[in-house]
Amino acid sequence: MNTIQNPIWLMSSAYDQLDQEQLITAAKAAGAQGIDLCVFRTDGTREDHTATHLSYENFGTEEAKRTLDKFNAHGLRLSLGAFENMIGGDEAERIKNQNHLLKLIRIAYLLGGDDNDIKVGTFVGYNHDLGNQIDGFQRNLDEYYRVFAPIVDYAESLGVTIVYENCPMEGWRSSRYTSTFNNLPGVLAARKLMYAMIPSASHGEIYDPSHDIWQNTDPVEVIKAMDISRLKRVHVKTTRMRNDTARTQWGGMYPMQQVDEALAERAGVRTPTNDWDRHHYQAMLPGFGGTDHMDWNNFVEELHRCHFSGPFEIENEAGNSKDTQNLQAIHQGAESCVRFLAPLLWPLGDKGYHFSAQEPLKTIQVKDIPVVRMDQLSS
Repeated sequence: MNTIQNPIWLMSSAYDQLDQEQLITAAKAAGAQGIDLCVFRTDGTREDHTATHLSYENFGTEEAKRTLDKFNAHGLRLSLGAFENMIGGDEAERIKNQNHLLKLIRIAYLLGGDDNDIKVGTFVGYNHDLGNQIDGFQRNLDEYYRVFAPIVDYAESLGVTIVYENCPMEGWRSSRYTSTFNNLPGVLAARKLMYAMIPSASHGEIYDPSHDIWQNTDPVEVIKAMDISRLKRVHVKTTRMRNDTARTQWGGMYPMQQVDEALAERAGVRTPTNDWDRHHYQAMLPGFGGTDHMDWNNFVEELHRCHFSGPFEIENEAGNSKDTQNLQAIHQGAESCVRFLAPLLWPLGDKGYHFSAQEPLKTIQVKDIPVVRMDQLSS
């Protein structure tokens, strides 16, 4: 009999309409045990699935104590994250994103870091100026090392772990571009290469199985092939593949491409309706609004076989929930998802399937440290 109990958390990006107090209330109502607080730059340029649920400017030891006390009062745990392009895109924005990540690492340290299992989530992004050259992928790996080696070293010095999400960010650039690979850790091979380049234990990953499903890759096999010690979080999101005209016309290996509209109409060829409409799938939440193409039983069984006990974080980007912008539909999606997962992750007892392994956050006395910038770190 499995004895592992995985907590279920909410990722706060779905609740951009709520402030932190309202978010905490929503998490408790859904039956969650924690929140992955999105802390995007308030002056950032990214528009999709962003939120800022922690005031990150002038955050010090007093703010850290108040945050820990607040989450403990509600019986919740937390992490932090901001998912931006760190190695590509506009250079000025890139540097701002890197400096913001350093702020979040410092905040995680003030909150107890690894001693409180408070991780810092991020993307790596992709540099297409490098990627369009010969050996472009290796050039991106080298740029990753140049940028992240000092960042990971800084995090390690503070007892904080960075975690990368594996979304390729297939709609992050205009559909007029051929490639939809816009985030380096979007495939397992890249993540394994990244860890080989920077062996530190102070970086790992958030694994979202939905991104591998539309790439025709079995998430169970990915879990078997990864270094399980690197896995710190699992994103709960799933995918239903479409078997429509576009899939027949464009196949399953390459994304749909944007072409002249009049020409496409004459030819009877489907083209993308938006930047994310490239790979013939729909994002879903498990257990909410129909079946999907993910075997959650086998997936959880494999994770438990590997002794993974970390949080399952509900990342709500579902068309019938988050994308409706209807707050009640967003709440319903989270609540249904918790009920779906409960028999897979929690033991059966007098209260039904119930999580009973919650531990409070530790109030850790740490010395305040100043905010640092990338130009102050040595690579």
